Amino acid sequence: MVAALRDARVVITGAGGGIGAALARRFAGEGARVVVNDIDEGAAKAVADETGGIAVPGDASGIVAEARAALGGGIDIFCANAGVGSMAGVEAEDAVWNRVWDVNVMAHVRASRELLPEWLERGGGRFVATVSAAGLLTMPGDAPYSVTKHAALAFAEWLAVTYKHRGIHVHAVCPQGVRTDMLRGAGEAGELVLAPTAIEPEDVAEAVMRGIADERFLILPHPEAADYYVARATDTDRWIGGMNRVQRQLEGS
Repeated sequence: MVAALRDARVVITGAGGGIGAALARRFAGEGARVVVNDIDEGAAKAVADETGGIAVPGDASGIVAEARAALGGGIDIFCANAGVGSMAGVEAEDAVWNRVWDVNVMAHVRASRELLPEWLERGGGRFVATVSAAGLLTMPGDAPYSVTKHAALAFAEWLAVTYKHRGIHVHAVCPQGVRTDMLRGAGEAGELVLAPTAIEPEDVAEAVMRGIADERFLILPHPEAADYYVARATDTDRWIGGMNRVQRQLEGS
C-alpha cells in the first residue's frame, strides 16, 4: 500500500499482542524491517518469529538505542504503542498515576528525545502514537488513562507543530474499542462504552496504513469519533451531560 514502507526500519512498542502485534504483521507485510518490543519477552519473541522481525524486549521507555542497533544503525518509523490503564478514579494512589503517566506519556517523550537528533539531521522520520479516542474525548471509570491519553495527544500535536517543516511526520491513532486484552480488562465501563462498536486490531493496523499513505495526523479507525470530537468542542456542556448519563448508567442510577 505504501511504497515508502519497503525496507523501512520500524520499531513498535507494546507489540507482544493486540494492536502492536497487528501493526508488526502489517508493516512486515509491506516489506518493512520490524523491531518488536514488549515488556513480556516471550510475547515479543513470538511476534518477532511470526513476522520475521527482531525482538527487543524491555521497558518501552528505554529501547531506542538497542532497537537502532538491531536495525543496523537507524530508525525510520517509531510506533509508540505501549499503553496501560488503571480502571481507577481520583482515589488511585500516586504510584498508579505515576506508572500510567510514565507508560502513556513519558515513554513517548523519552523516545522522541532520542529519535529527533537522528531524524532532524537527515530531514525525515515518522512518529506514530497510539493514543486512543479517550485522548479526544474521555473514558468513564478511568481517570489516569483519560488524563494521560489527553496528554499523549497534546504531545503528538506539539511534535507535529514544531517539526512538520523539518520532515518529521506525526500520527495520532485514536481508536475507540478494540478487541484486545486491555478492553477485556476494562470492566463494566468497557462493556458499556466500548464493546458494542469494538473492532479487531487488524482494522486499526489497516487504518494506520491508510493514514500514513494520506499523511493524516489524526487516524480514526472509528470514523464516528470525529463527530464526537466536534460535538465535544462545539457544545461542551451538552457533551458532558451525555457522558454523565453514561456515568450514571455505570453507577446504576
